[in-house]
This record gives sequence, C-alpha cells and structure tokens, in this order.
Amino acid sequence: MTSHRSRHIAALALLALVAAAPAFAQKRGITEKDLFTFVWVADPQISPDGSQVAFVRVTTDEKKDQYESGIWLARTDGSEPPRKLTGGSRDNTPRWSADGRRLAFVRSVDKDGKPQPAQIFVMSMDGGEARAITEIPRGAGNPQWSPDGRTIAFSSSARLDELKKEEEKKQEAKKDDADKEDEKKEKPHESDVRVITNAVYRANGVPDFGYVDPERPSHIWTVAVPEAAAELATPRQVTSGEFSENNFQWSPDGSRIFFVSTRVKEPYYYPNDSDLYSVAVSGGEPTKVLSIDGTISDYTFSPDSKRVAFVGTLHGNPVRSYSQSDLWVADLPGGAPRNLTANYDFDVDGGLGGDQRAPRGGAPSAPAWSKDGRTVFVKIGEQGDANIKRIDVASGKVDAVTKGHHDVMAYTVDANAQKVAVILSTQTAVGDVQVLDPASGALKKLTTFNDDLFNQLTLSEPEEIWYTSFDGKKIQGWILKPPDFEASKKYPMILEIHGGPHSAYGNTFTHEFQWMAAKGYVVLFTNPRGSSNYGQDFGNIIQFKYPGDDYKDLMAGVDEILKKGYVDENRMGVTGGSGGGLLTNWVVTQTTRFKAAVSQRDISDWTTFWYTADFWLFNPTWFQKAPFDDPQDFDKRSPITYVKNIQTPLMFILGDEDWRTPPSAGGEQLFRALKFLKRPTVMVRFPDESHELSRSGKPWHRVERLQHIVGWMDKYLLGKNTGTYTYN
Repeated sequence: MTSHRSRHIAALALLALVAAAPAFAQKRGITEKDLFTFVWVADPQISPDGSQVAFVRVTTDEKKDQYESGIWLARTDGSEPPRKLTGGSRDNTPRWSADGRRLAFVRSVDKDGKPQPAQIFVMSMDGGEARAITEIPRGAGNPQWSPDGRTIAFSSSARLDELKKEEEKKQEAKKDDADKEDEKKEKPHESDVRVITNAVYRANGVPDFGYVDPERPSHIWTVAVPEAAAELATPRQVTSGEFSENNFQWSPDGSRIFFVSTRVKEPYYYPNDSDLYSVAVSGGEPTKVLSIDGTISDYTFSPDSKRVAFVGTLHGNPVRSYSQSDLWVADLPGGAPRNLTANYDFDVDGGLGGDQRAPRGGAPSAPAWSKDGRTVFVKIGEQGDANIKRIDVASGKVDAVTKGHHDVMAYTVDANAQKVAVILSTQTAVGDVQVLDPASGALKKLTTFNDDLFNQLTLSEPEEIWYTSFDGKKIQGWILKPPDFEASKKYPMILEIHGGPHSAYGNTFTHEFQWMAAKGYVVLFTNPRGSSNYGQDFGNIIQFKYPGDDYKDLMAGVDEILKKGYVDENRMGVTGGSGGGLLTNWVVTQTTRFKAAVSQRDISDWTTFWYTADFWLFNPTWFQKAPFDDPQDFDKRSPITYVKNIQTPLMFILGDEDWRTPPSAGGEQLFRALKFLKRPTVMVRFPDESHELSRSGKPWHRVERLQHIVGWMDKYLLGKNTGTYTYN
C-alpha cells in the first residue's frame, strides 16, 4: 500500500521532471557559427615533476575576426580548475626549465596596431611578470632550455648584419635631433626584384605571396637567460650557411645541440631524406649522427643518454608515393639504426584528418622512453584511431597504453615517465587536456572549456562500417546521421572525401560533418585505398594510379549505404578538399549519380599542378615521368580532360593564397570550361587564404565556407533557392 507521504514525494518528483523537460527540449543542433564559441587546446607540456601541465588555449574574437592564444596551467591531480598564466593575446610554445621553476614561451605583441615579430619570454613560476629575453629582427621561436637552465636555444631566420643594423638604430635613437640631421644620408636604392634559381620558390602559408627567401634559412641561436633585472644578453648564432636546421634539442650533458636537416642543394632531385646532426654549442662544423634511407623526424634520448629513439620513414627503392613511418632506436655514438616496428604494419606517429585542431599551438608527439629504458611510448594511427602504444626495445613487441575510438592529438611525458599529458578528441568532442597514467591506461580530464556549449547541443555519434570494394579490399567508413534520424524516412546524403591522398578520416571531431548532419543530411566518410593507417601496401597501392581505383572504393561505399534504405539516391551530393577536391572533380566526370558537388582547394589539371604547386614531383612518386615526357598519362588522370562529361552542378571553393593546390591548376580551369559549356557552376574565392582555409583560416571565412557548401547542397538536393547563386 502506498502512503500519503510516498504519494506526495512521487508527485514532487514528477513535477521536478516536468520542470526539467523544457531545459532538455532546449537542446539544439550544432550551427556553423558555433565555431566562434569553440575553445581549442594545444601543445600540452607536462612539468618535469609531473604536477602541472602548461598548454596553449585558443579562442576566436568574432568582431576582430582573429584567433587569440594564451598559456594556461592545469594541475595533474585535478585539485584546482585550470588558470590563465600569461596575459598576451598571441602567446604560445610553453617550455619548462629542467627544474620546473621557470617557463619560456613565445609572444608577439602589437605596435601601431600591427603584430611584431615574436620573441622569447621567460617567467618565474614563483610569480612576477614575464620578461622578453630576445629582441631579434624577424623574431625568434622554438625555445629549448639547456640542461642547466642558464641558456635557451631558439630558431630564427635573422642575419647577423641585421642585428648590427638594429643596434645602430638604437644608438641613432639616442642622439639629439641636431646630430641626426647632420648624419642624414641618402639611402641607397634597395631592389624589390626577385631573382629565382630554385624550382621550389613558394611555400603555402608564407606571407608575401608565398615567396620563399633562400637567403634566410632558419638557424639555431642561443641566448643566456638574464638574472632578475640584469641587462639582456646578446644572442649568439650557432649554425650558419645555406641549409635550415629543424627539430633541435640539447644533448643531455649540454655540450652540443642536435638537429634534423636536409643538407643537400636542390633536394627535389633526390628522394626525401633528412639526417640527425649535432653541433658544439660554441658553433663550428656540424657532425652527422644518424642517417637512414629516408627522413628522420622526432627523436628522444634514453634516460642513460646512450641511445636515441626516433621516428624514421624509409623512402623505398624504387621511390614510393606513400611511405609509412616506423620507430627506430640507435646506440650513441655511431650505432646502426634498428627498426623496431618493421613488422608492425601501422603508422607510427600517425594521426587523423579533421577540421578542429587548434589554429595556433603545436602538437608534440615525440617518442618517450620509460624510466628503465626498456620501452618507448609512441603515438600510432591505426584504422580510424590514434592511440599511444608501448614498444619493447629488445623485441619490438607492441602493447596498448591507451585504447578506444579517439584521436590522441598530442602528448608529452614527465621526467620519470610516470604521467603523460595528452590532448584527446573524439567524434563528438573538440579536444581536452587529459593526464594519463601509462601503467594503468587511466585518463583524467583536466579541461572542460567546451562543456557548456556542447551540453546545449545534440550531436550525432557515427556508425562505423566496413565494406568490400570491387576487388575484395576491405574499406572502413563511417555514417553520420541527423540527430533526429528516423530509419523509415529517406534522407539526402553527402559523400565526404579526404585529401592527402595519404591521410585518414577517423574518430576525431569534424565540425563540417556535424553541421551537415544537423542540417538534415546523412554524411558518409570513408578511407579508400591510398589512405594512411592501414599499412604500407594499402597506402602505396595508388601509386601511378591516382585517381582511379580509389574512386571505385568510394562508389562501393555509396552502394553500401544505399542498401540500408534510408538514403534517397536522387538527392546525393559529394565534396572534398585538396586530394578530396581532385577526387570530387573526378567523381563528377565519371558518373552523374550526384546532383550537387563542391570541390575545395582542388586539382583539375595535373600538368599545370606539376608546374605551379609549392612542392615538387621531380621523383617518380605520383607520376613516372615529367608531363613533357608523358603528356598522355597526365591528361588521362586529369579531370579537365573529361569536362564535357560533367552534368552535376559544381561549386569551387578556393583560397587566393593557396600555393599547395594553386587555383590556376584547379577550380579556375574547370569553372571557365563549365561556363563555356553553360553548365551550372560557381566559384567562391577567399582572399588572403592559403591551403589551410578549413583548419586555420580566418574565423569568418571558415564559417562562410561552411555556409556555401551547405547552401549549394540545399539548392540542388533540397530545392531551396536563397538567390545567392545566380548565373545565366
């Protein structure tokens, strides 16, 4: 029997549920403008004692149409909420001193409303303001503390003569006006004409129309860290010459600086190759430390300083289109490199493609030794996931440290390898700083910057699928459905194609996909042959056949989803960027199944691309010969050759400063041809944007890009006509 009191409590509980119902109903789908509210985290740097994580927090300023970044601090025990550490709006690259008492970072400040070259700042963790320790023309970056904490190595493209001129300017400023007038001299003419002798003379994302200055390679410098209010020390240039040095760090004893470099003139004539060098802190001729038949990237010294673990990528012989990276170990000095993952057919230091990595801030993921030197931690891309694995140095045995369907974007390890700071993203989470216990695999979330926003949203969890392509290859993909999906209905569908082509979709957050699903589309995204994270052979199989059979993999995925019965085959669209733009163009020349297409940062003509892109194809990676030696092969694989087949309404999204896939080799050509043929087409141009438009373009441009993609699909798949796209 129910008592009066029990009935009263039940009634109150019911009223509470009713009261809560409107709040639940307020949940909504994600919008394109939610990008302005996203908070990104990057460059997690765990302190040597493992008690704290310094990281970069990035937000947008919608009114100024720009990103702002600052250094934040979180305790690894979660006992306090994260707090802001620095006050600048363009602070990044935090780096701990070995004793954990000071933090170096990079800051750019404004002068007369313009950002100035970034400089190295240092702050004490005991309190006080950060202080600039460099004043170097063209700026300084990548600070690295010496083991004793007295000196910082950094990179700069400045020249010694520029430092001298800067000092002369300071002395000039101290003179009175009369002296200045007496010493006025007519300045000699400085030519702005470029004399170009290198085949690769532009780089995507570089200011001034992408032109590379061969007279300004990036070199290693050092500067003494001043005590308290002492005067700034004069920086010293450690390396010089015509070659740049990258990925540098101090030797454990502080006597030398190691770095990675390709020290070959005009390297485009040769297969990809870089080696590990070292140079005395006082300067002098570098010494080659390690070399493989390929490239060396991230590396780390063992606890006893007698070995080095590094990520290395063999270029193959003959040269391959795709080469999968491995984990290597070598004894120091002079030991032969040993490949620990030669029999583990997945991508060491591999990751996933998405549109929500932090627009500023790095993503460290160097190999990390266990305290006893028996194992090495490394990130591995494997079938749609990126996880940290533990590799046994003696046997090469691979064990999982983290497990799950997610993307470990970045990580660093404390001095004792007891704690790991990671940034982790999923299909429904942009990314947070977490602390990992490598012994148990347990994760603890330290940041929740996006929780308030995401608690208001109804996001879709994707359905993972595997399907069989035309030749028996197994292909992985995902289906993202609208939040209010009903299996009995018929939905429009958008096929998303990733770029690269040696890249991969997977379990990481992609705003574009969620936005399309929220607008009522089923989204299909797959990893056709040529994708990374599925083994060496799977990635390289498209060499000399791109595009080709990868298109068939995509169509097999479309056929697979049509079997499920909820996609309207008369309302299907296709889009992709970069290599995905090329394949979008290819798709609409090969089939009329799609009723709308958006080609982003694309390639239409391989010959023009070969002549104008910012990187080289001088080796037989994608093509066996140059276009003038085998024009038929280039024509055969160029969408422009088949332009008359295109019946699908086609939009082109292009960045005016994109030198990776120059508009002249892509959308410009097809747009003009389609206009001549009087086919429905439009070209959307984004000023000042590079190939990184979708990932780190100006915030408003990123929003407008999404609006145009979905607007075009709405017009041709849903019959909506906003009047935006009109043509004769």
